Amino acid sequence: MADNGFLMEVCVDSVESAVNAERGGAGRIELCSNSLEGGTTPSFGVLQVIKQYVQIPVFVMIRPRGGDFLYSDREVEVMKVDIRLAKIHGADGLVFGALTEDGRVDAELCMELLAASRPLPVTFHRAFDMVHDPVVALETVISLGFERVLTSGCDSSALEGLPVIKRLVEQAKGRIIVMPGGGINERNLQRILEGSGVQEFHCSARSARESGMKFRNTCVSMGSSIPTTEYSTKVTDLAKVRTLNAIAKNIL
Repeated sequence: MADNGFLMEVCVDSVESAVNAERGGAGRIELCSNSLEGGTTPSFGVLQVIKQYVQIPVFVMIRPRGGDFLYSDREVEVMKVDIRLAKIHGADGLVFGALTEDGRVDAELCMELLAASRPLPVTFHRAFDMVHDPVVALETVISLGFERVLTSGCDSSALEGLPVIKRLVEQAKGRIIVMPGGGINERNLQRILEGSGVQEFHCSARSARESGMKFRNTCVSMGSSIPTTEYSTKVTDLAKVRTLNAIAKNIL
């Protein structure tokens, strides 16, 4: 938590990134895999090891696949098992969301998942940004008992969606935490915090790190159309996290 009450949540997918997030001043971690797809349920082995190295809360994303947020019965089965496993392996909170085919919050399914999650706090993730009517959706999320909602203001980034985020904060009136996320960086954080009235924000603060491999087979790609992907990874950047934390602390 920053000195003036701001809390920075950093999205990570590895132990090293989690450690860097905490060292840089993050107040909470969101753990997920497959950030290129917007995040999916992570390895519980990674969760278990992260819990050995960091003291700040670790919230685990429950999302069985990329794509939309309309889930089949079998996918729901997987989500319930993943919730149980996340709790067993030390999750401090959970992150999920589900929608109906017409773009409303799937209240019935969310109620089931929330029941399985108790007593852990739960964030409704950026499925919120795909709803038909954010005003109606926020009331549903509040009534269900989610602790917070992560949103880019239903736009391509939190900066683009800033007017909607501000309206959601005003609508919430303290009944739920509205946490902006999506494209937040050192160049736009101050504007987003000052323009929205939020007390928490979500970021990834990653940088590319070159592989240590000396031998490289550039003819093979492991599921990517970019052949060099295997020789560069994205890791939470300690300096970026510290910069974001400093910006939040300096806002009056």
